[in-house]
Order: sequence, then structure tokens, then C-alpha cells
Amino acid sequence: MGHKFADFDSVGAACGVCCMARAKGKKARIVIDLENNVSQDVIDLLLKEPEYEDTFISEQEAVLAADGNTLLVVVDTTRPEKVESESLLLSCSQIAVVDHHRRAASYIDNAAFNFHEPYASSTSELITEMLQYLVEAEDILSIEANALLAGMVLDTKGFTVNTGSRTFEAAAFLKRIGADSIMVKKIMQSNIETATSRYDIMRNAEIYRDNIALASAVGVHSRISVAQAADELLNVKGVYASFVVAQDGSDVFVSGRSIGDLNVQVVLEKLGGGGSQATAGLQVQNASASEIISNIKLAIDECYDK
Repeated sequence: MGHKFADFDSVGAACGVCCMARAKGKKARIVIDLENNVSQDVIDLLLKEPEYEDTFISEQEAVLAADGNTLLVVVDTTRPEKVESESLLLSCSQIAVVDHHRRAASYIDNAAFNFHEPYASSTSELITEMLQYLVEAEDILSIEANALLAGMVLDTKGFTVNTGSRTFEAAAFLKRIGADSIMVKKIMQSNIETATSRYDIMRNAEIYRDNIALASAVGVHSRISVAQAADELLNVKGVYASFVVAQDGSDVFVSGRSIGDLNVQVVLEKLGGGGSQATAGLQVQNASASEIISNIKLAIDECYDK
């Protein structure tokens, strides 16, 4: 189980856990909302594999199936309110957590196993390290290797941020066992509607404190468009951090990105969000985009004043 609106890193890490379970003769299930996620392309490819038949299940199915022997593995988050199913989390007594995000005020404190490394590029990197010691290379499906590599590519922005020697060693291992960079690129492509939406958002951007881009999305935009717009704004010369705010009814969601000194996780944590130094997010109910933009500016000012 990963965080809500599962991205490529969450799904890649979950695939790695499935691979480990399969190698030990156990059947693993992935708890995910198949209607609300940002990694449907890789999920569709996984569903074509016999090994993944009946693997993806809903929150309700998971809660009904869980018993005293169930091991719940939470990937890509340590915060109980951010998991796909809080009910499932409360139902299980045996819990393992694998995550790379900085620890927030709330965290899963009853885990029997906790592999938490904030300096890793991604949860997929951590799972890949585990795979090298726990399974044989031939036991890893090519789609699983591709999913893990996609997770690393996503969280490192194409190996440009949050990368260390361990990151490249993990990526090299995945390449050796059959990960295909071209296939990963295709998996991560967006459709024309998303691309157009992304550039519509960017047109409304303003520059704050010389090197921070702030954009407020007008109209209905998908979470994928918002995240990609935040990424794309970092390609503008002189921009080292970006925040994109989108309103969906009475809800507002934010994507923050950084390639400089500003820690976007610290900024958005002040508003109730979370993530990592280079990538963070926030969702607020009963708020307006203009209000959130103002709060982000205040949070940025506090970070610089300190």
C-alpha cells in the first residue's frame, strides 16, 4: 500500500514488494484506487502479466481479506493520514514501512520493520537495493524493472536531483536485468490534453523573490498537469523552485518542486503538506487558490528569514 493518488514511485516500489513475496512463495496484493492515481499506464502494463492477475485490489477488498497473519507493507509514505487506506492500516498489527521522505510530525509509529532513508532518491531505489539481496535477478519481471526505474526517474527528475552513487548503482542494476529506458520514457509520456493543460498553467506564473515561480491554475486541471507544470517551470532560466496551485471545487491541491536551496517540503509542511526537499505536495479542503498562494508566500518568507 502506498500513498493516495499513487505515482510511479509508489507503484514501482509496490511491484518490488510483490516480486520479493513471489520469490518466497507468497501472494502479495497491491491496495490502490484504480480510478484516482497518476500511474495508470504502468498499471495497465502490469495487469497484462499473469503474475499480476488479481493483484490490484480496492481498500474494501483489502480490509475484508486482512487477518492476524497479514503483513501490511506501506511504501512511499510514513504518514498515516496519507496512506491509501487508513482503515487497513488500523486493521493490521504487522506493519513494515519503506520510505524516503523526511519524517513529519505524524508518522506510523508501530511498524515492526522500518526502512526509512531520507537521503535516498526514491522508495524505488530502496526497494531495488533490497531486491539485490533477497531475490535472484531472473525472478524480476522486465515490467517490474521498468516500473522501478520509472519511479527513480520521476523522483530524481531524470537523475538531476536527489541523486547519489547509490542511485546510479540501483539504476545500473535495473538496466542489467532488463529495464528499458525507452519503455520507461513511453510509460511516462502524457497525452495532448495534459500537455496543453500544463502550458496553460505555466502562462499564469509569476516570479517571487527573484527565483521562485508561483502559478495558479484557472479552470479544471488534472493532478498530473499540475505536477508536470511545477516540473516544467524549473526549466525556466533563473527559477530554482516552483509551486503550482489548482482549485477543484472547494478543494485546492499544490505541487512544489525545487532544484535549489529552498526545501519545498518544509514550506508545504507549514500548510499541512509533505514530501521531500525537491518534491512536495498539499491538498486543502474548503480553501481558495488565492488564499493558498498567499500562505505559500508567507511560508517562503519564514524559511528565508530563518
